[in-house]
Amino acid sequence: MNPRETHEPTVIEGTMSIEGQAHHEASLTPPSVCRILDANLDRAREGIRIVEEWCRFGLNNAELTDTCKQMRQELGRWHSAKLRSARNTPDDPGVDLTHPREERRENVEQVLQANLCRVEEALRVLEEYGKLYHVDMGNACKQMRYQVYTLESYFLAYQRQQTLKQASLYLVTSPSDRLFEIVEAALQGGLTLVQYRDKDADDVTRLNTAQKLKHLCHDYGALFILNDRVDLALAIEADGVHLGQQDVPISFARQLLGSQRIIGRSTTNPEEMRRALAEGADYVGVGPVYSTPTKEGKAPAGLEYVRYAAERCPVPWFAIGGIDMNRLPQVFEAGATRVAVVRALMEAEQPTLVTQYFLSQLAWVNRMRGRDEQG
Repeated sequence: MNPRETHEPTVIEGTMSIEGQAHHEASLTPPSVCRILDANLDRAREGIRIVEEWCRFGLNNAELTDTCKQMRQELGRWHSAKLRSARNTPDDPGVDLTHPREERRENVEQVLQANLCRVEEALRVLEEYGKLYHVDMGNACKQMRYQVYTLESYFLAYQRQQTLKQASLYLVTSPSDRLFEIVEAALQGGLTLVQYRDKDADDVTRLNTAQKLKHLCHDYGALFILNDRVDLALAIEADGVHLGQQDVPISFARQLLGSQRIIGRSTTNPEEMRRALAEGADYVGVGPVYSTPTKEGKAPAGLEYVRYAAERCPVPWFAIGGIDMNRLPQVFEAGATRVAVVRALMEAEQPTLVTQYFLSQLAWVNRMRGRDEQG
């Protein structure tokens, strides 16, 4: 049934129609239920409007803006005079209830997340109590709730991709007794992309360490990527996974992780890059540029491969392998605007200052090159 219709009882051969039954149900809805529906319709409509404004002015996305508008208007059609008239704000014990987390938002992502959750909760309430008001209201709100889940997944994927595109420095960890101390120090210096890599740790250690690192990264608004292990990345809800040439195909990882998570691939030559791009890699590693103990026994790809990536790679790519502060000028000259490092940070005495130095140099070269958001 279309909620736009006016539901008047229609008698056909002595039997009330479905429309009439719906109107009859609405007329018998207790005032307390009407107040619940009124409050949650307000909550859902307001939350959707906040999301809609970002779709319109933040993303400039007409399709998402229209989706939000349609949902908001549909809820408005359910918001009848009967429900609004049941409102009793002066006697509502929940008016003054608040929580410290509601008083502060750090960024747009937190605003969107809070309001999407608010809408989902309100729609769940409307789905259940709406069954007492109108025969179709429960199902309509259920379907809309699934729409909002899809919208939430889109925003999460979008934010991850934006953070990835804007990242210029990528820390790939190595085993260290100071692991958490170093990672947090780098995050304090402005790092936004961390990969946990430990080839020798057992699964229990990897799982526990990855969980802690993920929470640490998210506390600073950084992405957390897990090396190799798609299963562990899925288990801890990491932001993505980084795959080597001998790891599972990207298509397989995508089936497990979904479209909202990031998948990167190591590449050492143009052919490997072409395959990674064809498989749908979100980013690629380019290297090793120089000899490095991290890739022991592997010949360096050299600066020539960096030049190739600078000319041909359409997705974010990170020069990696033996890069330190002294080698940055050479890597920049070859065309790199993003770098991944291991020892340069993991062995640094002052990781925060080293991070800030790398980021300042990368910011300078990106300004000089005019790197756009896609490059």
